[in-house]
Amino acid sequence: MPVFIWYIIIGIAALSVLAYFLQEKFIFKPEKLKQDFQFKYDVPFKEYFFDIEPGVRINGLHFFRDNPKGLILYFHGNTRSIKGWAKYARDFYRYDYDVVLVDYRGFGKSTGKRSEKEMMNDMQFIYDRMKEKYSEEHLIIYGRSMGSGFASKLASDNDPRYLILDAPYYNFTRVVERFLPILPVRIVLRYHLRTDLWIQKVKCHTYIIHGTKDRLIPIRHSEALQKFNPHRITLIRIHDGGHNNLPSFDDYHNFIRDILKY
Repeated sequence: MPVFIWYIIIGIAALSVLAYFLQEKFIFKPEKLKQDFQFKYDVPFKEYFFDIEPGVRINGLHFFRDNPKGLILYFHGNTRSIKGWAKYARDFYRYDYDVVLVDYRGFGKSTGKRSEKEMMNDMQFIYDRMKEKYSEEHLIIYGRSMGSGFASKLASDNDPRYLILDAPYYNFTRVVERFLPILPVRIVLRYHLRTDLWIQKVKCHTYIIHGTKDRLIPIRHSEALQKFNPHRITLIRIHDGGHNNLPSFDDYHNFIRDILKY
């Protein structure tokens, strides 16, 4: 075998090892908050702490209405913290829905070592706590970008009223393979987030909202997800929408309004 081929193989192996140990720095971009940080908003809200297990505490915000129609459980993307994501709560409480946003482990005030399995368990723990206050027929799960995988898994294991996915991926492996085609991603990656498997088990109606000019997660991911059950999965295309600007489009808000009014 030519020497340069060996160099290529060794290089790929070295990159794979680095990717395995450093992947969390590339996948997760959290904003960390001090435990005494004070949230301030001009609408009624409560701060939650969910004690999952020793050393693991999940922080959340609950924006509430006097007579809510139900609850939106919102799972955000891979950046920032609920301090920044909370501005999107108004897209839902304006229609008289309570909204709960939570930070993943290592985001904001949330603590604990991350893994896909443990993060999924955290979300189920929180869902169970919400079921104590809201019946599932009035509970809607919303997943944005990376959060769409957690939302899909949660909906597949429970019976919410609706599942709403905002710029979802077919599965996380496919997203990473697009940017690192030379690496054995399926072996190296510790987060696979199989939306493609979980969405097939979701029993409620699913709404997918995706921009037609999304460069990070192309709309073909959502088109492939819809094909699993076109009668139960509605794909809403935001024409000219990108990955991070859908709330700047009137169509986005019109569709959210139409979904929530029923």
